[in-house]
Amino acid sequence: MIGKVIGALVGREIDRRDGSGGAKGAALGWLAAGAMKRLGPLGLALGGAYVAKKMYDRRKASRGK
Repeated sequence: MIGKVIGALVGREIDRRDGSGGAKGAALGWLAAGAMKRLGPLGLALGGAYVAKKMYDRRKASRGK
């Protein structure tokens, strides 16, 4: 379940970066969730780290303005 949530967050971050429709982000999030499942705890850590880094960068950018 946590892997699916992180996969959805990864998809959302990819979709925000792209800026167009949500289909690409949803598909890549689905693929990310599958990859995390295959990699086990390492995949979960990598996906979580990606999302955390993007959130940190966004917060840091909003404070700098």
